[in-house]
Amino acid sequence: MKRNSFNVLFFIKKAKLLKNGEASVCMRIIVNGARVETNIRKSIDPASWNQAKECARGKSRKSCDLNAYIEDAKIKLHQIFNELEEQRQPITARLLQEKFFGQDKEAEEVRTLINTMQEHNDQCRALVGKDYTLITVRRYESCKCYLAELIKQKYGKEDLPLTEINGELVRAFEFYLKTEKSCQQNTVIRYMKCLKKITNLALANEWITKDPFVGIKFHEKEVVREFLTMDELLTIYHKDFPSMSQFESKGNDDLYSGSIGLFMPDNANAQADENDFEGQLKRKDKKKKQRKIKF
Repeated sequence: MKRNSFNVLFFIKKAKLLKNGEASVCMRIIVNGARVETNIRKSIDPASWNQAKECARGKSRKSCDLNAYIEDAKIKLHQIFNELEEQRQPITARLLQEKFFGQDKEAEEVRTLINTMQEHNDQCRALVGKDYTLITVRRYESCKCYLAELIKQKYGKEDLPLTEINGELVRAFEFYLKTEKSCQQNTVIRYMKCLKKITNLALANEWITKDPFVGIKFHEKEVVREFLTMDELLTIYHKDFPSMSQFESKGNDDLYSGSIGLFMPDNANAQADENDFEGQLKRKDKKKKQRKIKF
């Protein structure tokens, strides 16, 4: 029996650059002279690509991730090819491509990101008032919509297999939230936590084997509440309410709270005997942190 010839190559498409100026990385599988090409959904700056070695130049995280993917892909394709030869099955470039991407499996076996998030969100909505609040469920649903938009924009697809979620997608989602949705840092972190919950669920159920958040950390920014100005305080003080007896106590509390930059729950936790020698009020919250408030 004649032995099959096999080769796999990686290259970039310089002729058609993406909007960000990068070039798509493609994989070419050749079996017995016949070939198929596919976009591996990764991109690189053309100046950072070494075609002779079929890899990215440099030590940046993106270059290292791409090179690791290429090496893993070559190993996996050779394993598939050798298994098919041992089984004496007909081998084609298309068959190798389908087995590499799992397209030869039944559709129901392929877990996807958006569908998994929808299942999760449906379960959370059923538990509103018990384990979840409505605002939390809405945040999960917004996260799913934003991810779907990103996948459509970046990959031209409606959904992605969970196995294709990696650090590149996580960082792309962070960038998308900040640029396309104008989200501030703390809001971005809330959405990233929603995505991380899904990846943790996938890890626990063995739908994926690698955590895409490895090496990625986020830091919340402290939000400092601003004080009301004297004009704003006087406006509240002289405001005519329908029933002064009804609002008198609350109005005084609001004036006090506004003058020191606290909301009512914070005001309730502040104690008068916590004044230090600098004329500042210290408040301890549930996390045992102290905040100094100047009078």
